[in-house]
Amino acid sequence: MALPDGPKASPALQMFQWIRMPFSFMQSCHQRYGDSFTIRLSRRFGPLVLFSHPEALQTILTNDDAKLFEAPGSLNVTLELITGTQSVFGLSGEQHRRARQLLMPSFHGERMRSYGELIREIAEQVLDEYEPERPFEAREPMQRTSLRIILRAVFGLNEGPRYQQLERLLGGLLDGLSSPVSATILFVPRLRLDLGPLSPWGKFVRNRQQIDHLIYEEIADRRRSQSYLQAGRTSDESGPKGAQRNDILSLLMSARDEAGEGLSDSELRDELMTLLIAGHETTATALTWALYWIHRLPSVRQRLLEEIESLDNNFDPNVVFKLPYLNAVCSETLRIHPVALLTFPRVARSRVTLTNVTLDAGATVAGCIYLAHRRKEAFPDPEKFNPDRFLDRHYSPYEFLPFGGGVRRCIGMAFAQFEMKLVLSAILSRFDLALANGRAVRQQRRGLVSGPSAFRMSAARIAERE
Repeated sequence: MALPDGPKASPALQMFQWIRMPFSFMQSCHQRYGDSFTIRLSRRFGPLVLFSHPEALQTILTNDDAKLFEAPGSLNVTLELITGTQSVFGLSGEQHRRARQLLMPSFHGERMRSYGELIREIAEQVLDEYEPERPFEAREPMQRTSLRIILRAVFGLNEGPRYQQLERLLGGLLDGLSSPVSATILFVPRLRLDLGPLSPWGKFVRNRQQIDHLIYEEIADRRRSQSYLQAGRTSDESGPKGAQRNDILSLLMSARDEAGEGLSDSELRDELMTLLIAGHETTATALTWALYWIHRLPSVRQRLLEEIESLDNNFDPNVVFKLPYLNAVCSETLRIHPVALLTFPRVARSRVTLTNVTLDAGATVAGCIYLAHRRKEAFPDPEKFNPDRFLDRHYSPYEFLPFGGGVRRCIGMAFAQFEMKLVLSAILSRFDLALANGRAVRQQRRGLVSGPSAFRMSAARIAERE
């Protein structure tokens, strides 16, 4: 099969570069081979053709429902190690469409906006836990905020033993895979050796088992609550009663497909892990980057503060969500530092031509989000953080695609954008933050995705400065 040119190094060396230095690896390939090139990360997976031209991305992402391409979940095996085989990531075809159909109502319209007050409350609560003026790792409060929002909005959990255990275990699971060395076990199957609880893979497996146990316990409690209600009895569980719950777990348990079938316990577990992992990690990373740039560039911070102050303490979620400069700052953060570097892979169903590249049936392709966001014709001076670019023009979904696209576009996209804007507005309106030093921050691999290198900030309530 004829494929575009690409690096000639062995799959093992290319995998090493992809894990350790993905950004320079992609940029060097683009400089040498152009808008399309072929990488080979393993003999088992085979060659992967990456595209970053908007025209090619449009063809791939608008024809991935079995017309020219298919998007098999079997290609997402690395994610399955965390989310399971029955999550929306791992399913294909009709099963994938069914899963998205059941999940989508939880993330749109009034349902999503009902979480507005909760999001703001948690953001303020988390930063209040830090001692004023004492430097802290910037990622820590953003990770706690995002995780607590997910636990409250997805699970409907309030403070209690299960909530605390899940917060600790999920944070530990992700932190344990955050370094490139640790992430290697996800990409290289032969390294997945359980050598006891102190070994990287052994620790991961035991952590995952404990999380699964807690999730299945919560599902069982909800099932019992539902049966009590259906029998006309009142649930004795603390917190909202089953019939009054509006968390995503309750919605998923009530959801029915076209055949009237609901989700099984194992399907619920896998979808919950998908929402917990994908929704928590990605949003925490984006928020951390946003805080860095807002406080790195005084003009951006001042302009954003003026926009937030113009609300005159009216933090209605619908109003905050529509703030133009806040939206531009969030969009530019996701452009310059997309958390996901690639779209989900697709497989050509028949012979297809993409921007003068002809591929045979069976070729595996993916859009390179990282390179697409650095095309100079769309984003002049692409390494500069410039929110104004999102005020000056509208970008197509094939130029700006931080959440992917097509049938595999992130199902929580609207919720992530909503959360990001509400958390930033809450923090900036109530706290005076500052970078602890002027050290530059770099983008680096964090597990399966990317994130900023460590940096420290300090915070004080604005009232304390008055």
